Amino acid sequence: MAWMPRALETDYLVVGAGASGMAFADALTRHADVRVALVDRRHGPGGHWLDAYPFVRLHQASSFYGVASTVLGSGSIQSEGPEAGLHERAAAAEVCAYYRRVLDEQLLPSGRVEFHPSCEYLGDGSFVSRLSGERHRAGPDCRAVDASYLAPEIPATTEPPFGVADGARVLPVNELPRLEAAPGEFVIVGSGKTATDACVWLLENGVDPDSICWVRPRDPWMLDRAVVQPDPAVFIGMAADTMEAAREASSPDDLFLRMEEAGVMLRIDPSVTPTMAKTPTLARWELDLLRSIERVVRRGHVRGVEPGRIEFEDGDVAIDKDAAVVHCAAAGLQYPPLVPIWGEEAITIQPVRAGFPCLAAALIGYVEATREDDAEKNRVCPPSPLSDTPADWALMQALGGRASFAFGAEPDIKQWIDGVALNPARVPPDRAADADLAAAEERFRAAAAPGLEAMAKLAG
Repeated sequence: MAWMPRALETDYLVVGAGASGMAFADALTRHADVRVALVDRRHGPGGHWLDAYPFVRLHQASSFYGVASTVLGSGSIQSEGPEAGLHERAAAAEVCAYYRRVLDEQLLPSGRVEFHPSCEYLGDGSFVSRLSGERHRAGPDCRAVDASYLAPEIPATTEPPFGVADGARVLPVNELPRLEAAPGEFVIVGSGKTATDACVWLLENGVDPDSICWVRPRDPWMLDRAVVQPDPAVFIGMAADTMEAAREASSPDDLFLRMEEAGVMLRIDPSVTPTMAKTPTLARWELDLLRSIERVVRRGHVRGVEPGRIEFEDGDVAIDKDAAVVHCAAAGLQYPPLVPIWGEEAITIQPVRAGFPCLAAALIGYVEATREDDAEKNRVCPPSPLSDTPADWALMQALGGRASFAFGAEPDIKQWIDGVALNPARVPPDRAADADLAAAEERFRAAAAPGLEAMAKLAG
């Protein structure tokens, strides 16, 4: 059946109802009387969390994630288990339920937000339902918001980036909990957070470390989770340590080694200098488990998998013929070029300060609601990149730090961001006289300017 496009009466068409799209829509509608249409190709809000592997958790504290108006979780500190003393981290099901509640109990009841699930955006303000075929088109005055510019690639929706021969047992990480019998060996392919999560989950569930072969094309640097906490004295102390390390560093690798010495960064193998710096957080107990895996293959990227062997560019590695090869090798973070957030064609949501993408999307929504001129918006919210290498990480810090100074100099933005739990540097009123916090802030003020200057030089 051919549908005539239905006119959509809305001021903003937000493409993507994942973390960025939801945070933007929440902040925008809280501070401006506008109408927003959220469009997503998935069946509900939450983005890639709807496809995530079942044992995944946020790698950061729950309160750093979500939308500005509503804290994810209870804000509690764990009292038991290996992370006692650290703030709670939501599991995948909790994150999905949270976004559903935000949509159903806040955004939709406002009467100014509508949600169009299972729809494909066609460009030029139009989209089509993947179920009914019905088409919609926004009016000429509607502003498009691209909240999918940095959408990650994950194993559940991405084919393995290597060949798979007949008879080879290759499964995405999502399938691990569905195994009905123990394979002869687990072969984990990947270097990032997904691969570390898979290894930790297997080890927690009693798999012998000698039964795991970890194909790690690159070794990763990871942030110690204990220093990325909602406690401002802890977080600002970590930021001061980072800037002090940058001030003295002679190279990106030297910067990371100094941060490791300061207790900010972790690496799995102390004998290998990592080349990957996407820097998710990792707890010390997870690090101990990962170090128990002794069979690590560093031969670059996998070219193909056959029963009993893995092919690399420089030769083959034998594996058990009954091995389960676990695909954790999706690209994950994406690295498109930085573009002005407020462009002629669309508002393109990107990071603003270093890390914490939900805060950036909410900040962009607040700035869109409170300012008229796009040039002024771009001045106070310049984009910063995501990182892949240590040099990239230094650039991310340099540009993100400059952006923090830019929006932090705006009185209304500073007041708003200081009241948002998504902000890791937020100082609650009851902590204003804290001596440890005051000491951390003094160290950070002294090191920030020379540290950011050094970051820029390290990044080239």
